[in-house]
Amino acid sequence: MGATMITGLAFLAIGATAYPHRPAACDSVFAGYQCQPEISHFWGQYSPFFSVPSDISADIPAHCSVTFASVLSRHGARDPTASKTAAYNATIQQIHKSVRDYTGPYAFLANYSYTLGADQLTLFGENEMINSGIKFYDRYEDLASKLTPFIRSSGEARVVESAQNWTQGFHAAKVSDRGARPHGDSTYPYSILAISEDAGVNNTLNHGLCTVFEDGPDGDIAAAAQKTWSNSFAAPIRKRLNADLGANLTITQTIYIMDLCPFNTVASPTGAISPFCALFTEQEWHQYGYYESLNKYYGYSHGNPLGPTQGVGYVNELIARLTNRPVVDHTSTNRTLDSNPTTFPLGRKLYADFSHDNDMTAIFSALGLYNTSTTPMLPNTTVVEAEQEGGYSAAWTVPFAARAYFEKLQCRGEREEYVRVIVNDRVQALEQCGGDRYGRCKLSKFVDNLGFARSGGGWDQCFA
Repeated sequence: MGATMITGLAFLAIGATAYPHRPAACDSVFAGYQCQPEISHFWGQYSPFFSVPSDISADIPAHCSVTFASVLSRHGARDPTASKTAAYNATIQQIHKSVRDYTGPYAFLANYSYTLGADQLTLFGENEMINSGIKFYDRYEDLASKLTPFIRSSGEARVVESAQNWTQGFHAAKVSDRGARPHGDSTYPYSILAISEDAGVNNTLNHGLCTVFEDGPDGDIAAAAQKTWSNSFAAPIRKRLNADLGANLTITQTIYIMDLCPFNTVASPTGAISPFCALFTEQEWHQYGYYESLNKYYGYSHGNPLGPTQGVGYVNELIARLTNRPVVDHTSTNRTLDSNPTTFPLGRKLYADFSHDNDMTAIFSALGLYNTSTTPMLPNTTVVEAEQEGGYSAAWTVPFAARAYFEKLQCRGEREEYVRVIVNDRVQALEQCGGDRYGRCKLSKFVDNLGFARSGGGWDQCFA
């Protein structure tokens, strides 16, 4: 079956408050990360969650009530991956061996030692997820005060821990709201269904089954797009760094030095901006953010022929939850889990799923979000900001602790429920199914518009 039921973290009370954490200096429950937003909101998928500007109010319309809410979340801020942490360390060692004099903004490097770990959730990342659970409770309090979500997580340790921290925040908000004996609550810690990421396991929260996508030429599309852009934007940065330091850095290593800004920032429990960040201009951070957006767009979104296909299984599970009907899918869904009401219950009003940035990107694409009618194909020779791309950038869609809300609304005078999709507080216009001024589509139209997923989304091409 490839799944394990686990429970969350033990609840902690600090002082007189029910909240189980100390807020980071630059981070807050509702606004997210706001320290130096002119640069920190342009770190691509390495940006900490921040509330994204929305053209449509995210408020629940006064004449409507929420009848269903599901969150799909990325894990919180983490250390670099094992391969990257080795490469970053080697780059720092190269600098220390080559540079004889550190001056100006580089002075901190004289005493800088690389101490970042690999793959693990940071304390800041844990706090992000606690905040996320609090925020979800606050938005959906009418339901959340009476109910507990059904919770799933992909099996990677940092994802499971993120789910646990989210439940901690959710429960803390409930206790604070309702007192020491929260109404309608199941036993805390809550159960979490963790789905294995082992090879060959069907898991809609983690790609890996589509062999043509994983092993074929489609996997090189993003790297090619990024290389063209990095050779353009990073070349003058490399020239400057090498002139100042004499470290003989490559283009790739130049980008590594930029990566060390967000990774050292989220390694700080308070999210204190790293001195690496001051080595680059605001314009260069916009260029870097775009570099990361190219990776996601051409890796897992509409820029890759099989990118959206990786999100089809989750979309069909979402349809099942929205319509209270069994899952109809032959792609990445785990049929053993999805046919069992214990591991895939229908009829619930609150759900929470935890995954990765690449998988969320594919799911958004399978839902028809950021499609070519709203998001022009990203060029790889110049920066196009998120506002001009229909709200698309890696930082706006899949930062650390990203979250998408799928909600159903029952509105006065209407027989049929509506659906809204909100990504990091930005309401999606849902033009593809006739979204109105509130960003709502009728449930039937929303589902009808998901023909790509319902028809298999090109899954047959995965094994050609």
